Amino acid sequence: MPRVFEDLAMARLDCSFPRLIDKLARVQLFIVNDWGTHTRNDQQRLHLLEIFEERYRRKSTLITAQFPIAQWHCMTGEPTIADAILDWIIHMHTAPPPKATACGRKKRAPLP
Repeated sequence: MPRVFEDLAMARLDCSFPRLIDKLARVQLFIVNDWGTHTRNDQQRLHLLEIFEERYRRKSTLITAQFPIAQWHCMTGEPTIADAILDWIIHMHTAPPPKATACGRKKRAPLP
């Protein structure tokens, strides 16, 4: 994600921001890897909000995270922007059932 934020910041400076947002909105699958592992500033949060707004109900977005969804609000930062971002994410999400471990194996029953 940091590279995308750098590209978006540069696009704001050279007036190509709308074109880059449109390009990101048209990608078939936008992947956000390790949600919550990087601190984002206000500008990055607003960029993320714009990407999610443009992609909403049009294209797929895959988000991977090491944290449960219940903790995402605190990790997103500024409460108002966090509310808006999580509205876009959570209202249209499909999550796998939490029965698998990190390695994808089912949990075993404890040994007697």
